[in-house]
Amino acid sequence: MREIKVLGPGCPKCEQLKKNAEQAVVLAGVPCNVEKITDMLRISEYGIMLTPALVVDGEVKAVGKVLPPEQIVEFLK
Repeated sequence: MREIKVLGPGCPKCEQLKKNAEQAVVLAGVPCNVEKITDMLRISEYGIMLTPALVVDGEVKAVGKVLPPEQIVEFLK
């Protein structure tokens, strides 16, 4: 199963990225776990200095921006 992690403290942009990731999972039809990580210690393990950030299968795909669902789908193909 694919893994998507949304990294951020819980700001509105972080919440929107999580919603977009969940919508992308539905659009892609790919089984995925979507996890929201707010713990700054865990976020720092990814080398992230700016949030929100999107991690797909352990690889950082975006930092500091809210990607639309259609763009997130591309990472799931």
